[in-house]
Parts: sequence; structure tokens; C-alpha cells
Amino acid sequence: MPGDPGSKFLFDPAPIYCLNCIKEGEYFVAKKGGYGIIEYKIGAGLKFLQMADVKKTVLFDRHAALAGKAQLVPFAGWMMPLWYKSISAEHEAVRKTAGLFDCTHMAVLKITGKNAADFLNILTTNDVSRLKPGKAQYSYILNSAGDIIDDCFVYCISDNDFMLVANAANEQKVKDWIGTVRSEHIQCDDSWQVDVADLKDESLPDARVDIALQGHASAQCLKSIFNVEIEGLKFSTFIQGEAEGVNVIIAATGYTGAKVAFELFVHPNRAGQLWDLILEKGKALGIVPCGLGARDSLRIEAGLPLYGHELAGDFNISPFQAGYGWAVKLQKENFTPTPIPTDRTILESPEKDSSAQSSIKSQSKLVCGFIGKKAVAKKAADFDTEVARLKFSGEKGVRPIRQLDGILNTDGRCIGYCLSSAAAGDKQIVLALIKKEYNTAGKIVGVYYLARNAGHIQQGRKERVIIGDLLTADIDGQVVERFEKF
Repeated sequence: MPGDPGSKFLFDPAPIYCLNCIKEGEYFVAKKGGYGIIEYKIGAGLKFLQMADVKKTVLFDRHAALAGKAQLVPFAGWMMPLWYKSISAEHEAVRKTAGLFDCTHMAVLKITGKNAADFLNILTTNDVSRLKPGKAQYSYILNSAGDIIDDCFVYCISDNDFMLVANAANEQKVKDWIGTVRSEHIQCDDSWQVDVADLKDESLPDARVDIALQGHASAQCLKSIFNVEIEGLKFSTFIQGEAEGVNVIIAATGYTGAKVAFELFVHPNRAGQLWDLILEKGKALGIVPCGLGARDSLRIEAGLPLYGHELAGDFNISPFQAGYGWAVKLQKENFTPTPIPTDRTILESPEKDSSAQSSIKSQSKLVCGFIGKKAVAKKAADFDTEVARLKFSGEKGVRPIRQLDGILNTDGRCIGYCLSSAAAGDKQIVLALIKKEYNTAGKIVGVYYLARNAGHIQQGRKERVIIGDLLTADIDGQVVERFEKF
């Protein structure tokens, strides 16, 4: 595994922020990270990338000019800005005015055809039949075992034209899964018409990439740019606008917990022009460009889950555990017979497993609402841990809470684990997986800091804890409401 002292390898899965990684004993240490020195134990499934493997977004040159190379980091295979001024300053700007985020790395797919809506209803957990043009919905893509492939947003452009936005880290996996489900369904019923296109393809006339403008000043800024009604736009609805020849889908969606929030879908060749225009018009309003660090801290503060942390991940967290059972419509009507992919190897590499493909073709079943419905219904009926939002002191001198630190009850028993954490003012906000009987706002909880280096181990700290362990809390806090809007 690469990582010798002085190497220039970068580890990826999101959100790990570092440029300089060196090997110290059993750890790879990030000397420059969004939250200070960060340490990851070897063998934790980290993926390393060479600089040549990292892609650049269509806004990369602007980031390099604004942020400087020291603040550009790898994220989901893309070189992205971690911050421009500082994470805390950008976090505060979004809460007080607004911030502009580059989301052009995210997967944006076009699903069209007379059977597009039915196909998406089979593919995703929410009820696409309820969508009308100009509306969007949050949803999940599951495999037949009921496990999350990714969370996504589905936008209804017209009755037979949809846009699906998914995480950049899962883009290829989502594409492979959609391709497998689509090809097998059409082979079963060749009257079906469903086409899929990658809207990040700059050669397409209707290509789209995502730029997010989040915060209270967003509507005022967009109103000054586009001659359309912005302020009355309800959450999960969208309109189209045009300014200086740039056509934009303006959607009232976002991932920061801001009550006023927009995602702007624009042709990749015009993304830079739109980015510049927003910063120019928004300067007087206090709008600033924001990096990955603030995007992560904002979503944690609001209680929003991230794939691999509060969704799926090492604990295989279901939508119900994450607090999103409402996006899984178990009551959806059944659809026509279709072969359902049942072999998980297909999820990873559908084109490489011909024997698995053959087995699928022989298994024509009735799709019960959506793929994975039966399995996820069992998960919904039987889980004893769920995601909670916790608040602790974040004053100067207090050690940051990190992933997998133990969460304790007042008796010192471990009841769960930290999944994500972020500073928000003088507080630390933690998203944790805990025993659900403790997930009540106001309950007092503690944290046990895991050993993160050889010195901690020598002090007797544990490198790993499990639910039920009796420990001593290093810091006390409390459970707060699962979600918060700002």
C-alpha cells in the first residue's frame, strides 16, 4: 500500500480531507486537514489515489485562483476546494447570508421515455407517480437485499423526462445498477422505452451540472439575476430561468439545512459564467464561495446524513435508522413482472459476470413497489439503533470528537458510536448511531475518546469499543432534536 514518508499519494473515500499523508507506525497521518491533524489506522479500507487519477471540475481554475492550491483536496475522485477563507467563516456566512458551492462533480442523469416514470418507481423507494413537472423528491436506490446503493434526488422535468442526481462517490455504481436493471427489464418486455444519459456530458445540448447557493440571501441574489419569481418557490420545486443567455434550472433543494436554499443546474460550458455572475451580484449581500469543509459541517449541524457515514457504511444503516423512513414508500403499488437482480456481484461489475446475468434472466418476479422493498420492510420492522444528533462543548482546548469514539449513557455504558462530527461556533455537533431508547432530546450522554496514536495507547486508551462496554466519559453533552433548520 502506498504511503511511505514523503509520498504524494492521496486517500479518498469521502469526506477525508488531506493532501500530505505520511506513515507513522500503524497509522497514516494527515498533517494538513480540515480539522487539524487527522490519523487513520492502516487497514481501514482507505483508497489511495495518485495525483494523475484525480479529476478536475469545470470550475477548477476558479477554485485554484480563489483558494490557492493548498486548500484544494481530493474528494470522491475530484480535486475540490476544502475552504477559501476558513471552514468556520464559510459556515457562518451560510447561516447569516449565503454561500456558493461547487457541486458540479455530482452525478446528474437524464431518464427519459414513455416508461421513465414507471422505471424510476421500480428503481427508487419514493413514489415517483406523485411527481408533477416542476417538482422533485428525495429518495433511495436499493439493491435486492434492501441495502442502500445511494440516496438521490429525482426531478420531474416533464411527464416522460426526469433528472436524477446522486453522489459523486457512487456515480459509477449507480450507473452500473441503473444499466443492469434497465437492460434486464427491457429484455423481459421489449415494449418498454427508457433511455438514460449522463447530463455531465458537455456534448449534449441539454447537459447539466449542479451549483448550490444556500442561505437567506440566496433568493434576493437570484432575483437580481433572473427575471422569474424566486421567493415563492417551495421546497422541492423548481423553475427555469435565463440570464445573459444562460439557461438554468432553479431548484429549491439543498444539503445545508438552510431554510432558503437553491441548486442551480446549468450546462457545464456555462457553469463558470453563472458562478462568476452570482459572486458578482452577491458580493454586496455578503455571499461568499464555500468549500467542502463548510458543506460537511453545515449538513452535520442540520442533522443531514451522508452516504458511508449515516447511511449504509460499516453499520449498514437503513433509511429508517437515519430518520428517513418517510422516503421509503412501502405501500407503493406492485408493477409488471420483471427480472430483479439478486446477485450482489452484479452491483459491483454487472458487465463482468455473465453467469450472474444468466441467473437473473431466469428469475422473472413481480416487483413489489420497488427493488429491495421486501428486504427493507424487514429492516424497518426490526432495528434497535438509530442516528441521533448530539451537542457537546467545542470551546478552545476541548479535544474534537471523532468517528467511532464511544457514546456513553450516564452509567458509563457504551450505547453507540460517533459517525460524523463538526464544530459549530463554540459547540461540537455529533451525528451518532446509538441505542434508540436513548434517542430523546434532552438526555445526557458522554463520549469516550478512542486512542488515535501510540501515546494514547500507552496511556491505556482503547483503540476500539463495543456497545455494552463500561467506560469513563471524557466529556458530557446531550441529545438534541434529530434535525434543525436555519
